[in-house]
Amino acid sequence: MAIPDTHRRIVLASRPEGMVSPDNFRLETAPTPRPNPGQVLVRQIVMSLDPYMRGRMNAVAGYAPNVEIDAVMIGGGVGEVVQSLHPDFAVGDIVEGTLGWQDYSVPPLQRLRKIEPKLAPISTANGVLGMPGMTAYFGLLHVGEPKPGETVVVSAASGAVGAVVGQIAKIMGCRVVGIAGSPAKCAYVVNDLGFDACINYKTDDLDAALDRHCPGGVNVYFENVGGAIYDAITRHLAIGARVAVCGGIAEYNLAAPERVPRNTRYFIPMRARMQGFLVYDFHHLWPEALPRMAQWIKDGKLQYREDWVDGLENAPTAFMKLFQGENFGKLLVRVSPDPN
Repeated sequence: MAIPDTHRRIVLASRPEGMVSPDNFRLETAPTPRPNPGQVLVRQIVMSLDPYMRGRMNAVAGYAPNVEIDAVMIGGGVGEVVQSLHPDFAVGDIVEGTLGWQDYSVPPLQRLRKIEPKLAPISTANGVLGMPGMTAYFGLLHVGEPKPGETVVVSAASGAVGAVVGQIAKIMGCRVVGIAGSPAKCAYVVNDLGFDACINYKTDDLDAALDRHCPGGVNVYFENVGGAIYDAITRHLAIGARVAVCGGIAEYNLAAPERVPRNTRYFIPMRARMQGFLVYDFHHLWPEALPRMAQWIKDGKLQYREDWVDGLENAPTAFMKLFQGENFGKLLVRVSPDPN
């Protein structure tokens, strides 16, 4: 396949004030990047859309550098090496890494990894066998430390991370309660993924539902959303509870932080522990986790769902789905044809 002289890319046009909007992005045409010695050029096939990207749009950097105005939006993807000036990569290799919101990229090599297309569909490298799946695996097993018979509650239970958390908890012998935002999502996590129960936070009384489904309290809470759901969970912690803090999507688009107490007083009598984490804290353990996850998929113990959008140009509008509760599964953009 010939390498074009120009390609499409989506840049950050302005910083959001409160809720992110498609107007904060701009689609433009630019010269196709070229690799220097020791680099590779990758044609993006599948692009991932994830909640963390919202934080990178802010003016103040968090745990990672922010995206500058007029710079390509940050993001992970899977693509094909189309030109290589590096001895470890060959033309035709399928790779996953930081490819950005664009057709072609010269990605940083630190986290660029080869993908074996025969192991699973390459899209899973952006989902259940990629960053979201590894986030679920390490956040639950290494931070939450569930024990057989314990009750695990996970918010955003039908999402790319939450769905995997709940299924791994079931594999570990736990009782699992999900929290999601629609009857369809709750039915999915119970009927398809095998959760023991699911609470619809939009229609159910959270305290009453937690009393009903977690009569002995919550031993492990996998936190994806923050806000009122977090508040309710803290009122139902069991003694020795562990809270693994992965994200807080309910608070990402607030124009100003909420000035309310977040119930930390409940951690004292329950002797509970709350710990934040980043998936790349465990990057050295990925080679151990990936085969285990792949085997669970092969054995039918781990299901996954993908929510597809066609076309790079539709990424900004699709990104809104993450914050409006409209995505159902791992949100992916089909950027170009898959050679496999």
